[in-house]
Amino acid sequence: MTVDDSGSGTGAHPAPDGEPARDDEAGPGEAGSEEPAPDRPGSGEAGTPEGGPDEAGAEEDPLALRLEGLILGAERRYTPFQAARSAGVSMELASRFWRAMGFADIGQAKALTEADVLALRRLAGLVEAGLLSEAMAVQVARSTGQTTARLAEWQIDSFLEDLTEPPEPGMTRTEVTYPLVELLLPELEEFLVYVWRRQLAAATGRVIQATDDEEMVDRRLAVGFADLVGFTRLTRRMEEEELGELVEAFETTAADLVAANGGRLIKTLGDEVLYAADDAGVAAETALRLIETMANDETMPELRVGIAFGTVTTRMGDVFGTTVNLASRLTSIAPKDAVLVDQAFAEELIRSGEAPASEAEAAEAAATAEKEGEEPPVYRFALQPMWQRPVRGLGVVEPWLLTRRPTEAQDTV
Repeated sequence: MTVDDSGSGTGAHPAPDGEPARDDEAGPGEAGSEEPAPDRPGSGEAGTPEGGPDEAGAEEDPLALRLEGLILGAERRYTPFQAARSAGVSMELASRFWRAMGFADIGQAKALTEADVLALRRLAGLVEAGLLSEAMAVQVARSTGQTTARLAEWQIDSFLEDLTEPPEPGMTRTEVTYPLVELLLPELEEFLVYVWRRQLAAATGRVIQATDDEEMVDRRLAVGFADLVGFTRLTRRMEEEELGELVEAFETTAADLVAANGGRLIKTLGDEVLYAADDAGVAAETALRLIETMANDETMPELRVGIAFGTVTTRMGDVFGTTVNLASRLTSIAPKDAVLVDQAFAEELIRSGEAPASEAEAAEAAATAEKEGEEPPVYRFALQPMWQRPVRGLGVVEPWLLTRRPTEAQDTV
C-alpha cells in the first residue's frame, strides 16, 4: 500500500550506474529500487550527520567510528537495500521512513545497523497490524526525528561541548568524549523515556477530557505569543556569544513560567515564544508573570505579549489557524511590557469570573454582595478595551489591554 505524504520533500537523487537521475522521494537508499547499486570504493566508511549515515567514500577517524558504535549499540553491516530486505519491507517504504526521520541519503553504502533493521520492522509491523496507517507511521517517524534531532543538537552544542574540554595538552575532544558518553548514555536514555512517558500521559489526559471527537482535533485553546522588543537592534550591537546567552536565558525563563502555571510551551523562535493553555486564566497569568519577571531583570529587553482564544488545529505538537495568527498580530501591536488580548479571550475571562466586564460592574457586584452580607467577588484580572484597528489579513479587531486587578491588600499598601 502506498499513501501519498505531502509533507515529504522531493529531489533528484543518483540512480544506479548507467541509468539517468530520477526525481523521487528517497531516503538512505533509493526509493523504488529493489536491487542494490554496484559497490563503490569506500562504501563501508560512511558517517552519520543529520541523524543518519553520510555519503559513501568518506574517510573517518577510528575513534569517531568507535563513538558511533557506542551510541548506536551495533556495528555497520547493512546497505539500505539489505536493511530493507532484512526488515521485510519494500525499499520504497524504507526510504519514506528514513527520509521522514531526517536521515541523509547514502546510496548503497554499508552503514546501517541491526537497530536500523529493527526500527523498520517495528514501524512496518504497526502498519501491517492495522494499528497505524502508512501515512500515520510516516508522521510518527517525522515527528520523532524532528524532535530528537533538535534535542541531540542541543546536547552536543551546549552540554557535551562544555564537558569535553580536553583536560591535558595533546588530548583530542573525541578521546575525552568517548568515556563521558559511555557513562552518560544509559542514564540519559532512561531519563528521555521517563520524560516522554510523562508528557504522553499528560497529552492523553487532555485529549480524553475533550467534550467530543471533533474537539480532539480542532480544539478551543488560548494561544499566546511573547516577543522581545528591539531584538533586531540587539543583534547588531551584541557579540554572538552574548546574544546566545540572552536568547537561552529568555527561552529558559519562558519555558519555566509556562510550565509552572499549567500552560504548554509549543515552540521557541529565538526572540519569540509560543505557548498554549486550555484555560484562559492560565494563559493570562502566564503572560503577566512573563512581563513581570522580564521587567525585573535589567539584562533583558522589554517584552510584549498577545493572546487569542478560539479553535486551533494541532499537528505534530504545533498549533495552526486563525487564532494563532491573531495572537501573533496582537503581539506585534502590543505596547512594551504589556499584554493585548482579543475579544474572544476577554469574553472567556469574563465568563469564567476571572475578570469583570468593567470597573462599574465590579463596583456594583461588590455593593450588592456587601448589602446581602456576602463576600464580594474576587477578580484576578482587569480588561480595558482599546481602539478598534485593522489587522493585516484578519480585518478589524478590538484588542483589550490585560492587567492585574489589585487586591484590597495591595490597594491599602
